[in-house]
Amino acid sequence: MTYLAPNSIQARDIATIVHPQTNLAKHIEQGPLVIEGGQGCYVTDDNGKEYLDTAAGLWCASLGYASERLAKVAYEQMRKLGYYHLYRGTTLEPGVDLAEKLLSIAPVPMSKVLFQCSGSEANDTALKLVWYYHHAIGKPEKRKIIGRKMGYHGSTTASISASGKADMHADFGLPIPGFLHTEYPHYYRHHTDGESEEQFATRLADALEQLILREGPETCAAFIAEPVMGAGGGLTPPRTYWEKMQAVVRKYDMLFIADEVICGFGRTGNMWGCQTYDLQPDMISCAKALSAGMQPISALMVNQRLFDAMLDESRKLGNFAHGFTYAGHPVTTAVAMETLRIYEETDIIGHIRTVGPYMQKQLGSLLEHPLVGDVRGVGLLTGIELVADKATRKSFDPAIGLGAKVDKHAREHGLITRFVGDRIAFSPPLIITEAEIDAAVSRIRAALDDAYAEVRG
Repeated sequence: MTYLAPNSIQARDIATIVHPQTNLAKHIEQGPLVIEGGQGCYVTDDNGKEYLDTAAGLWCASLGYASERLAKVAYEQMRKLGYYHLYRGTTLEPGVDLAEKLLSIAPVPMSKVLFQCSGSEANDTALKLVWYYHHAIGKPEKRKIIGRKMGYHGSTTASISASGKADMHADFGLPIPGFLHTEYPHYYRHHTDGESEEQFATRLADALEQLILREGPETCAAFIAEPVMGAGGGLTPPRTYWEKMQAVVRKYDMLFIADEVICGFGRTGNMWGCQTYDLQPDMISCAKALSAGMQPISALMVNQRLFDAMLDESRKLGNFAHGFTYAGHPVTTAVAMETLRIYEETDIIGHIRTVGPYMQKQLGSLLEHPLVGDVRGVGLLTGIELVADKATRKSFDPAIGLGAKVDKHAREHGLITRFVGDRIAFSPPLIITEAEIDAAVSRIRAALDDAYAEVRG
């Protein structure tokens, strides 16, 4: 067990905090990494060591760290009005400004915006509205929600049930009834010999249709999916996948929820992942880069047919009985609005379209490494698949924890990564430069070398 001074931040942390997505037993033995500061794409620990963060925090630090401009907006709004709510017909100008802006840049026509504090809450709200909508149109039996294996939509009870992450269901009594999961669209790992991406996509669309038919189309209410899977390993869809999957969803009169929590605001090289893959959703959730991670805020956009149903229910019941205390918080909405202004003024999309292909090319060079079986990405989001045998695509024994080993060595080299099993997901701040990409690739290559020496030994 690591010795920690009794009054150190690490010891105080162990005594008081439960950390998300952390091995709690190991954490007590090893203690936390203390991050004290950040600037640009780098964060600094309590020993002064600098780390290039290729995970953008949790996919969200799109403008890097320590933005004076956003700090000033937050300060000025706190001085003017530090809090008020949107309940019972009250409104706040920063929220109105942001809602107007979101609707004006939506990838497909949307009618209204509901604010929340996190992507989990936005997706949870979307799931509630699926049931609300079908009650309003007289089809309350349409309740089943279909997500995807390895998809991730949040940590609330409903949003994690829609997620296809078995490790996040284990011993929580999840998923709750009515949540189903179709196939993981991992072409490299799951295609058969000689099967093209287009054929693989057809097989997955057929699998979705067969699931709907087995369950009964009259009971299937909605499909929820990320344009590019984030916690599924930075996984881009195979060619023609979205065209075919959407056709099945439309065929059986199901709602489509596009989870843009990670992809929204430039990550894929367009403002929305929906634009990159020509998605036509009924609802769009967004968070993370909405405020560059500087404030806890999310938004759910709904189209007109959803809002019409909400109006009908409100007339029938007398109230839209849903909401959050901090929804539309004046500080979070003001910071989010300023973030969107920064994206426009700096042409962040143009920047991503320049550095994104460069990052894909540089990371693609890692295919030469003996541990790397596949590298695929879009914009500033890339997934790297680690394998034991390239010829057979054989994985390492999960007990080896190869991804965790690479991550550990990456930190030793001053690089923060995001690993999902034996996949490494690169999603750096959107402001990253070509020089910083070179530094990141050099450091991950060194980490791979160290991990290779370790597993080979």
